Order: sequence, then structure tokens, then C-alpha cells
Amino acid sequence: MTEIHDLPAHRLAAMVRSRELSPREITEHVLSRTERHGPALGAYITVIAEKALEQARYAEKRAMADTPETLPPLLGIPVPVKDLEPLAGVRATYGSRVMADNVASFDSDTVARLRAAGAVFTGKTNTPEFGSGCYTENEVAPPARNPWNPELSPGGSSGGAAVAVAAGLAPVAHASDGGGSIRIPASVCGLFGLKPTRGRVSGAPAKPDLVGLSTSGPLTRHVADAALLLDVMSGNRPGDYHTAPPLPPGETFADHAGREPGRLRIGHYAHTGSAGIPVHPEVLAAHEATLRLLADLGHEVEEIPEPGDAHFGGTFSDDFALVWAAMASATPVPAGREHELGELNRWLRERARALPVPDYIAACARLQRGIRSWLAATGEHDAVVTPALASPPVPVGYFTGDGPGEEFRRMTAFTPFTSVFNVTGQPSMSVPLHHAADGSPLGSMVTGRMGGEPLLLSLAAQLERARPWADRVPPVWNA
Repeated sequence: MTEIHDLPAHRLAAMVRSRELSPREITEHVLSRTERHGPALGAYITVIAEKALEQARYAEKRAMADTPETLPPLLGIPVPVKDLEPLAGVRATYGSRVMADNVASFDSDTVARLRAAGAVFTGKTNTPEFGSGCYTENEVAPPARNPWNPELSPGGSSGGAAVAVAAGLAPVAHASDGGGSIRIPASVCGLFGLKPTRGRVSGAPAKPDLVGLSTSGPLTRHVADAALLLDVMSGNRPGDYHTAPPLPPGETFADHAGREPGRLRIGHYAHTGSAGIPVHPEVLAAHEATLRLLADLGHEVEEIPEPGDAHFGGTFSDDFALVWAAMASATPVPAGREHELGELNRWLRERARALPVPDYIAACARLQRGIRSWLAATGEHDAVVTPALASPPVPVGYFTGDGPGEEFRRMTAFTPFTSVFNVTGQPSMSVPLHHAADGSPLGSMVTGRMGGEPLLLSLAAQLERARPWADRVPPVWNA
């Protein structure tokens, strides 16, 4: 028998509009699964069951009173929000014990758009402190655990969001990505995750990211669901530092998820250049399998140099680390409580305070020159394919315990492919095409041109049809 959590979000939304299924039934189902599995998997920092049921009752009344064509696109669909994003009237801990009692007084622009689209908010998903890590462990909630194997990490910083979707606790989830934080958990949890183009989704009103590394985006099981969420999340506000090219009038991302991409010219690489970071044999095998699939689908596939020394002058890792430290320092901390932060964030913020402003500006300028060089070198390619990560999933606790410098080194070695596309601002997705020998998922990363989400979604949908993945689910799915 098909369970509610087996159905994609776009199908649930259609069933709400046709009155085949009520928002209350959907919400009660996912809340029941959240109560049963959420605590052991560390999916949420805060569950707001009563608020969710109230929203679902309102959505149900609206579904019965209005005509289907006037209903908003996500009416009655549960969408948890990552706990780096303010949701009015709900705790916003940012994964930090110093913010454990903080309650948001406003919706972020992204949350406001989801609310206007009819989403039901079931809670705030787990994230590392200030989103600074590529894992999801903190001092305000149990560690997030991978539904495929609870001994393994689900990645981060959108680890709780990935757990919720992969375990069937939500049909889709809001996530965000500043250095790989959508694509990392998508890869290790067997999901589709899309980091949009810089400026596609507004950071209003208060996201402190002048460089534009971070953006909200969708984590889903189905490509069509990601397109649906991106249509809702997209938009800009006055004062945004960055804006993305709009779609032509009348077009939606959902439209493109249903189109064929045509024959594409695709570049690829799977090495880390002068960084010298080893890539696991199973990751390399999965990468080669992705290239064969793309060739079989009729695309032109050719190897290209990685965005290394030739583009970024051999300083990318150091420059990105400086900007990352500056971002970590931007979150306000209550006076006198800095010492209560986790070890990694204390270390990052100390580095940021010791950083002269001219050095920061120089690092940003070098990164900008690298962006121009890389985009010029790959301008003839419709997309670039790489592994999402350098290794299969790692155990919970793998990154911590040996000091913040070693922790940062391990994070860099695990995620050498993702952060460059936060710097360039290109749209980038992790596609769940493969599994390691132990059954854990391995994602392939595909990056498009600036503003190229339509083509990425078309290509992702083609891959989804060729190698369907939604029926491959972790053991907890049927529990």
C-alpha cells in the first residue's frame, strides 16, 4: 500500500487541490513519523506540532472553500525549515547553545515566500553551530544521523533537513548552502539537492554574506519537487547585493524540469590539483559511471582542468578559509558569551578578528579574479561534472576531537569539490545516482552556467528518468 510519505510533494499538492487528500492527513502522517524516528536520527532541533496542525487546519478550510486554480502551489505541504533561517514565533538557535532561548520575531524572506505558498512548517531542522561545519553535531540537539546507517554522518550543514527527507519525515525541506551545505548531505543521504545561482534567492532581511557564498535552496527526493520549491523561493528584494537573471515571462522552473535538455557539451574533472587531496576509489568509479551514462544519453563529455592554480593562483584554499572565518564572525553573539561557543567557531572568529581588513579585501579580489578566469575557461561548456565529495559517508564524530585546525583540515579533505562553486556563484546540484559497496549513497555533482538552473533541472530530470532513484530508500523508510 502506498503511504503518504511515498508520494512526491507535487503529487501531494495536486491531491490537496483535487480534495483527494487533506492537509491535515498529510501533516498528521509526517508528524507521527517525526515523533517515531526524528529523535533517534537527530533530524530536528525544534518540532512545532501544534503550530503545524493549526496551519494544516487552515489549509484544509482553504482547500475546501477555494477553487483549485486559485490555491497556492504548496498548500498543505509540510516543509521544515533549517535552523539558520528565522521563522516568526519559533526558536532560532542557529545550532548554538548561546542562542538556545532565542525566538525569531520575523520570517526571513525565504520563509515568507514558503508561507505565502501555503507550506506547513513542521519544525526547525538540525544544523551545526552557525552552519560552520560539513557535519551536523552541536550542543543543543542530538547529532544528526544518516538514515541509511545511523553510525554515519548525514553531512551538513543542512544535515537535519536531509535526514527529514531521506527518512520520510517530510516530503521536501528548506536547506542552505555556503560551502556545499545542500550538496554534501544530498550526496551522503541519497537525495537531490540544488544550490541556486548567486542572487536567485534573497537573503533578506539580515543574512550577513556580502560575498554571496550562501543561498537557500531545496532538498528533495524528486527533481520536479526541487523545481517546485525553487519557483516558490526565488525572488529578490530591494537592497539585495546580488540578483540572478530572471526567467523569461511566463516560464517556471517546473516547466524546465519536464523538458529534454538537448545534446550538451559537458566538461568533467575528478582531481584536486595542487591541493593533493586523495579521492576514494569508489567515488572515482561512481564518477566514471556518471560520465558513461551522460555519454549514453547523447551528451559530449570531455575532461577539463580543475579550477586550480591556473585560475586562482594557488591561493584558493587560503582565501576561501579567510572568507569562511569572516562569515562565521558575522553572527551576533550575546555579550559575554563568546567563550561558550563551540571550539570550531571560537577558532574561526578569533582568526577573523586577527585578520586585517586589507588582507580580507585582497583575498576577495583574488577570488574574484579566479572567478573571471574560471568562467571564461568553461564558458563553452553547458555543465561541469565532478564528484560531490572525496569519499563515501564518514562516521558521526569523525571531524571533531583533535582541535579546530585539524577539524577544518578534515572538512576540507572531505569536501574539496563543492566550495569553489559557492565562490563562483554558479548553480550546482548533487544527483543521487550511485551507492558504495556498503550501500551508502554517493552523489555526482553537476554545475551549470550562471543563471543555468533551467538547464540543470532538465538534465537532472533526464538522469532521473534514465536511472530512477526515488524507490531506493533507507531501512527506516518502511518502519
